[in-house]
Amino acid sequence: MKKGEKFEGAEDIRLLSLYRQVEQKNREVLLGMAEENTHARLLDCGCSDGEFTSKLADKIGSRVVYGIEFVEELAKRAEEKGINVYHSNLDKDFPIESDTFDVVMANQIIEHLYNSDLLVKEIYRVLKRGGYAIVSTPNLASFHNLIALLFGKQPFPAHISTEAILGNSFDPKHGMKHGSKGEIHVRVFTYEALKELFEYYGFRVEKIVGVGYYPIPDLIARFLTRIDKRHAVYLTVKVRK
Repeated sequence: MKKGEKFEGAEDIRLLSLYRQVEQKNREVLLGMAEENTHARLLDCGCSDGEFTSKLADKIGSRVVYGIEFVEELAKRAEEKGINVYHSNLDKDFPIESDTFDVVMANQIIEHLYNSDLLVKEIYRVLKRGGYAIVSTPNLASFHNLIALLFGKQPFPAHISTEAILGNSFDPKHGMKHGSKGEIHVRVFTYEALKELFEYYGFRVEKIVGVGYYPIPDLIARFLTRIDKRHAVYLTVKVRK
């Protein structure tokens, strides 16, 4: 596939459909980790257009909902949904006072940042004592990444170019340009690395869940993630201050 072309072929369509299914399953896991608390103040790091932020707020019952988003168009769309948005880059200090929020969400964000340490430290700082964060990210050691390495290919989420998706001809997005700078993956984590990073900065890790097992169908994938989350597509961690 040449860069800029659309996906072609039944196999590309099947894989992309599977990608979307696993992404949806991961969102369900994120919502399942949220605790109902009508008094909770919620912060969504990288809130995009606010669609998922609103679902999360509904699940929690939160009436005080904030987001951080650096893409102006997305930030405005989130604000139209009633979300208070900080127009800021997550590679910088949060423009937020310490001990402000009960819940912090960061879904598919940490892998895009040059300063992942800062993100973790800032989440810890803005959380109230006893508050929790839910963070989800692609897994470097996933089954499909191990297969890619076995064939001498670049792991799917480990981007080597700021211009295009290169290095893995198995990827249906191979050769396509990144949609924006915000889509580029800078650091990709394994189970142990993600756990240790949050523990290093003082969090108590309560739970880590694995979601998806490309290219294995959902029914079998759910069984595999229960017995071996360390090789799932996504890792989702719940940590508490």
